[in-house]
Amino acid sequence: MKATDSLMNHLNRKNCFSVCLGMVLLLTLSLPTPQTGQPTASLFAQPPADKTGDWPYFLGPEQTGVSAETNLIDDFPQSGPPLLWEKSIGTGYSAPSVLGNRLVIHHRPEKGADEGKEVIQCLAADTGKEIWKYAYDSDFRDPYGYNNGPRCSPLLTEQFCYTFGAQGKLYCLNIKDGTLVWHHDCLQEFDVPPGFFGIGATPILEGNKLIVMVGGKPDSGMVAFDAKTGKTLWHNVGKEVWNGTSTGWERMPVYKWRGNEKISSYSSPIAVTIHGKRHLLCLMRQGLVSLNPEDGSLNFKYWFRSMINDSVNAARPVVIDDKIFLSAAYQVGSALLQVEPNGKSYKELWRNPTNMLTHWSTTIHHDGYLYGFSGRHEREATMRCVRLSDGKVMWETDGAAPVVDKIKRNALTGQFLWIDSGKTAPWPLYGRGSAILVDNKFIVLGEKGTLAIVKIDPKEFHEVCRTSFPQINYPAWAAPVLAHKKLYLRSESHLICLDFAKQQSEKKE
Repeated sequence: MKATDSLMNHLNRKNCFSVCLGMVLLLTLSLPTPQTGQPTASLFAQPPADKTGDWPYFLGPEQTGVSAETNLIDDFPQSGPPLLWEKSIGTGYSAPSVLGNRLVIHHRPEKGADEGKEVIQCLAADTGKEIWKYAYDSDFRDPYGYNNGPRCSPLLTEQFCYTFGAQGKLYCLNIKDGTLVWHHDCLQEFDVPPGFFGIGATPILEGNKLIVMVGGKPDSGMVAFDAKTGKTLWHNVGKEVWNGTSTGWERMPVYKWRGNEKISSYSSPIAVTIHGKRHLLCLMRQGLVSLNPEDGSLNFKYWFRSMINDSVNAARPVVIDDKIFLSAAYQVGSALLQVEPNGKSYKELWRNPTNMLTHWSTTIHHDGYLYGFSGRHEREATMRCVRLSDGKVMWETDGAAPVVDKIKRNALTGQFLWIDSGKTAPWPLYGRGSAILVDNKFIVLGEKGTLAIVKIDPKEFHEVCRTSFPQINYPAWAAPVLAHKKLYLRSESHLICLDFAKQQSEKKE
């Protein structure tokens, strides 16, 4: 019996009504041990502030959801870790980024002077006070009725702040004062067909190049810009790459390009070194491409997409040495590829349609196991551990088991309450959550705001503690951000900062 069923039975015995899970959207919305397949220092356009604790890019310092920070709390009470500050913000699914004491959040206010604008806002990371902001017009409307804010996270260097808005407006600002350096309206300049949910793949830096998944027709799926000037350096991926590709589909074994295809996805690219060669790995709508980041030329391609038209690839590729792990929802599943030493070909080590169907949060690798969230809809989603070598599911959980006998539901308000204290309890299920790995533990954020610490264990799921904050509610689809022992969480209306530093008394223990 799944933990969900146990929870329902338990709550029914307590005369509580059963948990109703909502249907929802998709949208964009991993190193405790060294990996040779990870980005190197040449990733950055400017020398980074090599301080442990910065989180200047999407998914952190290694762009994998993993941070080397230590001396963090291992537990917290029902009330959660201390709230240091909070700030009302506009809508969006983009996580903040932090460099030193500068935090940049990209959002879209729904009222006030900045209504109808996307706002790039720089705050003091320790207090939340504004340092500068830059706003520009946006009339983006999500075709499926989800929020209209930015989806991509800011990218920060010592000199610049880069953002990519929901309408494909690409900005480079001076990080010191927020003044404009350069910008592109990519949808207009590159003939980008309408996306399902706007633009959602965060750009990356590789040397002096800003690499952007633009999605332009016919062959501007990926574009490299000069990071300092904004000049276009190269473009590739589209008809020439995908036309005539073997798909493995019975109805269409060889893909025939029609000309009206979407090319971009919601999966952010990543640059890595494999067998001594740099690879720009981009999980596009049609599948994975490896490009030479110097000139955009193709190394290899791998068809990886759903036969369902209304579907997306959204999770970033995970690289472990010379292996590449891919995962997607919409009946796709996952695959593990091994790149050959020549850098131009690969072997498919395994492919599994059911073991890990990641909707948008990127899976994290640790010591031969993959940890992530599987499931297209909230009601079916589980956190899973999958063995890298063969794709076997080691365990899965919907998150309910740790609280089955500890919570009850108020029949009048619908709120869950802790039985022992009578205080508000977090939502029992993780749903399509997200996680980061820090200080030998996972920090998990469920899509309805449940914040938990989970042990790293390939044998069984073990949650240490959980809490929630009223400011962080559904849909909490942006992954947690940890910088300088502070945890930052965002919702569609708030950004909060929590103290995750271990106190001196705890360190001595």
